[in-house]
Formats: sequence, structure tokens, C-alpha cells
Amino acid sequence: DIRTLLLKGFDIIGALFVGGENYEKNARKAIEASRRLRKSIFNDEGDYNMIGAAADTITGDIRFFVSDSIPTKIVEASNVFYDENPERYLWENGCLLRCELGFKLPIYLPPNKTSDIKAAVSSAINSTASKLRDPCTAFLVEGRNTSSEEAPRSTVLCSKELDFNMYSPNQMHSASTMGSTPHALSCSYFLPRRHFTSSSTARENADAIKVSVLSNQSRNDGSVPVVEYFPALEPVRLMVIGLKLDVLCYASEDFPVAAAVSRLIVPGLLDQLNAMKMAIIPELLTQSPQLSPYHFLPPGLLIPVTTIYDLKYGETEEKQGQIRKSLHLRLGLPLDRPLLRIANALTFGTKEITINSFTDGTSLLQDVHTEIPSSGVSGGFTALIDGSYEYYHYLLDGFDDNGWGCAYRSLQTIISWYKLQMYTSINVPSHREIQQALVEIGDKEASFVGSPEWIGAIELSFVLEKLLGVTCKIISVRSGEELPEKCRELALHFKTQGTPIMIGGGVLAYTLLGVDYNMASGDCAFLILDPHYTGKDDLKKIISGGWCGWKKAVDNKGRSFFLKDKFYNLLLPQRPNMV
Repeated sequence: DIRTLLLKGFDIIGALFVGGENYEKNARKAIEASRRLRKSIFNDEGDYNMIGAAADTITGDIRFFVSDSIPTKIVEASNVFYDENPERYLWENGCLLRCELGFKLPIYLPPNKTSDIKAAVSSAINSTASKLRDPCTAFLVEGRNTSSEEAPRSTVLCSKELDFNMYSPNQMHSASTMGSTPHALSCSYFLPRRHFTSSSTARENADAIKVSVLSNQSRNDGSVPVVEYFPALEPVRLMVIGLKLDVLCYASEDFPVAAAVSRLIVPGLLDQLNAMKMAIIPELLTQSPQLSPYHFLPPGLLIPVTTIYDLKYGETEEKQGQIRKSLHLRLGLPLDRPLLRIANALTFGTKEITINSFTDGTSLLQDVHTEIPSSGVSGGFTALIDGSYEYYHYLLDGFDDNGWGCAYRSLQTIISWYKLQMYTSINVPSHREIQQALVEIGDKEASFVGSPEWIGAIELSFVLEKLLGVTCKIISVRSGEELPEKCRELALHFKTQGTPIMIGGGVLAYTLLGVDYNMASGDCAFLILDPHYTGKDDLKKIISGGWCGWKKAVDNKGRSFFLKDKFYNLLLPQRPNMV
């Protein structure tokens, strides 16, 4: 399972033990655990130096120990340097390789002998696995186009010329000196220009060297085609299972691509075949499984992971949910976010980024509140939005909604939050699409579509439920003067739900990103994202102009931000509890 889940190309160098006060004892346990896991994954009996880290759950202190060549001896590290951006090192010095392989697997089964199923499946899969190292097999390696005028770089590697011997992972990323043959080409040759340098950009538009498996039956090696006939000794039934392998690997840019194919791609294909064999055998008596691998790079992980889903189960079915929950637990991912759903799988080289770009290609601003100064509330408790969002405001993307579209823009910001947190894969809807949704549920007449009519918190809740399946709470106050009384409730929302809030009063709507509240004095401030801004997306101008900033109900000059004579509704979207 772990071989399939983790990327080929990485080595295990240590482990972290959490809990307890005896640092050295716990570090030894971590080192032994890492050695056992490394031996299981790589079938490597080598006794390499390992790092054991021990953490105290009370103080948060972490101490690092390194094993010596003598297995029983460990030495504490005197200096530890923390990289502020470890993902940058990965993506600036390495690249991904991907191999997709689809094929039909024929299974011959005696009609009345279910006990032979395991042997039949194993035989068919073993036969397929052996062909990956067959002398007639070749591998086409292709890079992506670096420009419209330049053809993609490619080469063909023959299986008979590759070295499939077992390797030591700690030697995986050493440079090679094999001359100028195709085997000596490094991975950087196929990706001369780096397409992403961080995990976040990889999620949006991942890129990888493409490896295709070919069968070269016409090699000039003196052999001739042969047809063999094997008579069946008893009646059999033929079952054809369609399988799709999809392997993702990581290699340093100077690593020879031939070694990457023989030591990463092919072992990865074999591991995935074995994983599918274990999944096929229990299901074959009742129904044919529909197995398909997917790659994910959820927030919190620096490298992608690969999962195999059975597509005969829908994503909302309990069995599929249990599989995702198990994966979340194993990877340390939160249990209230659908990070491993198929809609959030990596798309390589073809995915257009529509969520955060205009039609003219320019990007939307994200998380503009991170640049603002403090609220001015003395001794307050600050509760903020949890996650990223995009700033939608008047005239964005050339659409003139000045004077009527503020609630639409607040809704777009809210939906962008759900998309960026991977709760949905839909694009942020336009004003017309929002209006159409309200017509479809019967809240508005058909003439509402295309009109400049306002909407409020109630309409926003209808749209969120229809498009995302999201429920909402609504808080109502009779006057803007009463809003400070709701600060404690709003702080609880940001602490437990973390979603943006829409505030609507009179003819104005705002997006609330947080509150700063002093329970003792009652002093509070509201972090407002104002959709009424009509200028260009200039962050400095937005911050200096107060379009995103802390607002008090009454400022130090006695001016009221919220109107005393207006009724206000606050829309509190809830975070879906799902994986």
C-alpha cells in the first residue's frame, strides 16, 4: 500500500516520535521504525545512518539524533537548520515523470472452480509484468513544448539496453557519466524551462515528463513471428478486465532519464499492478472492478500521493467515503475537507486555470487582508477566516455592476473560498449564472435573469445550497448599532467554521473576514472586504484606500460604519463536514 501511495524517487531518512520526555530513548524508537519501513518498501538490507527526532507534546521542543555506523550508537545533532520554504528546493532541483498504461487483461476461468481465480489472476498479471522488461519493449520519453515554435524533445529507450537491477535509493539522484547516448540524457533535457516552483502552482497546473510504453515487435534480432496453440483441457469462460496504470515519479533534474525509467517508472508500474491484483481477486466473483489511479497534492503535503479508486462505487457512497477517510488518517489530513476526491486530482499540462484568472489572462487578488495593519482593539481576541479566497468587486473583468452588484461580488468571494479549499470544482458563477440559479429554484421570475436587481442574504443562501450543497445560518439585527453585540458569536463562527460572512444592510453588502473582540471592555472591530471598490487590482491602493481593513461600528471621530436606521442580515456559510 505504501509503495503505491508514495512517489518513487524518495528515500526514507528518519522518523519523528511524538510524546514522552526521554528524548534519546524515543529517538532510538524513531530510528528503528524508519529502518523497518525502509526495509519493507525498498527490500534493502543496508544499514544506513538514520535521523531520529523526538518531540515533547507539552513544550513543543524537538531534538534530533543521528545513528552511527554502529547500530546501537546515536549522536544528538548540535545544530539544526530549518528551511523556511522546503518545497522550493524540491521543485527547483527536480521534476516529475509520469507514465500511463492502459490494457485489457484476459482471465480464463473454469466455470465451476472458483478456487482457481486467484491463480488465474496472478498468472495473467505476472505475464503482463514480465512484458515491461521484455527485450521487445521500448519507452518513448517526451517533454512538453517549451514554445509554439519548438518541437517537444523526445527519445526512445529500448528495454534490452536498460539496467533493471535493484538499486539503493540513496544513490538515486547521483549524476551519470554514460557519454552522449540517449541513455545519458538527463531529465532537465526534457524540461528545459521549469513550469512550476511550488506545490501550490503544481496543484493548479502540474507538469511532468511523459513516458509511454511501446511494444517493438519488429526489432532486427533474427527472430520471426510465432503462433502457438494451447488446447484447453476443460471448458473455460473468458473474462476481460480493463486496467489503467498511472505512475508518477520524482527525480532530480540531473538524473539520467534512462535510469529514471528503469529504476522508478518500471518498479512503479509493477507495484501498481500488484496493488490492483490484491484489489481484483476478492471482487472478481461478484463483479468486475473498475480500478483507476489518481494523483493528489493536498495542502500540507510537499509531494504528490497516488491512490487507486474503484469507479464502480460513486464518490458519495459509504465505501468510497471510508477509503478516503482512511487515507486522510494515514496522511495526517483534516477530516472535514474533501481533499482526495477525484475532482481535486492533479491534471497534467492540460488544465486551464479559470478560478483565479480573468478572460484577458490577468490574475485575481487573493488574501488581501494579510497586508493590513492591526485593528486597534487593545487586548482583543482576533478570529479570522481560515483559508484563501479571491477578491471580487465592482467592475471586475470588465462587467459593469456598479451600484447594484455588491452582494453578487460578496457571493463570488465566498464561493471562491469553497473552491480554493477544494470543497468544489465548479467555477465561480457570473451574475447571470447566479440569477439563473435563483430562477431555477423558483425564487425569481424568468425576467430576473440579466437584470440589475439586488439580492440579499436570503438569496445568497439559496444559491449556495443549490450550487454547492452548503447550508447557512442567518443572524438578523434591527440596527447597525446592534452588530457589536454579535462579535462573540461571529468570533465563534470564524473559530469553528472559518468561512467568509456576508453582511447586508439597506442597499449595501460587505464581506466579513474576521473580528477582533475584547470580552472585558466590549470593544470590537470588523475586518471588512468591501466589494464596492471600482479600481484596478492594486493591492497598495486597496489597502491605503480602506477597501480592505478593520472597521469599528463607531470610529474615534464618532462616525458610524454600520447604519443605525437599517436592518442587517448576516449570512454565515457552514463548512461541510466531509472527506
